[in-house]
Amino acid sequence: MSTDCLFREDSYLKECSATVTGLTDAGGVILDRTVFYAASGGQPADRGVLVTAAGDSVPIASASYTDPEKTEIAHLPGASTGLRLKAGDTVRAAVDWDLRYARMRMHTALHLLSAVLPYPVTGGAVGDTDGRLDFDIPEAGLDKEEITRKLAAMIAAGAEVRSRWITDAELEAAPNLVKTMSVKPPIGTGRIRLIEIVGYDLQPCGGTHVRNTNEIGDVRVTQIEKKGRQNRRVRIAFA
Repeated sequence: MSTDCLFREDSYLKECSATVTGLTDAGGVILDRTVFYAASGGQPADRGVLVTAAGDSVPIASASYTDPEKTEIAHLPGASTGLRLKAGDTVRAAVDWDLRYARMRMHTALHLLSAVLPYPVTGGAVGDTDGRLDFDIPEAGLDKEEITRKLAAMIAAGAEVRSRWITDAELEAAPNLVKTMSVKPPIGTGRIRLIEIVGYDLQPCGGTHVRNTNEIGDVRVTQIEKKGRQNRRVRIAFA
């Protein structure tokens, strides 16, 4: 049974009611719907809590997909509470909002970084205070201050961030939309989610983002590393 991933339509949902549909062998709790982002594409999983109808809390340390098609999510409890959930139980699922929102801001900033540096992306990671992208760049000479200035201008522009869905066929007809070389959008579910930063960037992405670039805040390029003959790792952090 698939999980209704509410975060894909609204990253600002902090909690939702849900019903337990099953448990994994590792103790993961599968829900019929969730606001928890499952680890994917360089963005870590949300943390938070499941609260039962009786008011008991089950801390959730992580969340992961149980299938390659990314249709079902298991919520992995942290420290054992001795509380056993079972199929049919109703819960309130709530994410650690401060952590989620920081990652939304950083993930959106990394999309802007990929617009400042229009090169193929070979890797990346989203954190709550910093993040990085690896680029396939044959020549060095990147300037930290110049990149920081360009990012600041995009952030200050207050560009709208919005999402829409296209079909697998539409993506196959527009391969230039895919910037990442190492991680490809999942094909086969019939639709692909696009994230557009109006005027700056458009690419497939399943992560969580803010609605406007001015929510990102001040970020700076903190380091540019050489990772092989053509790989450059660019790190950014909140100022």
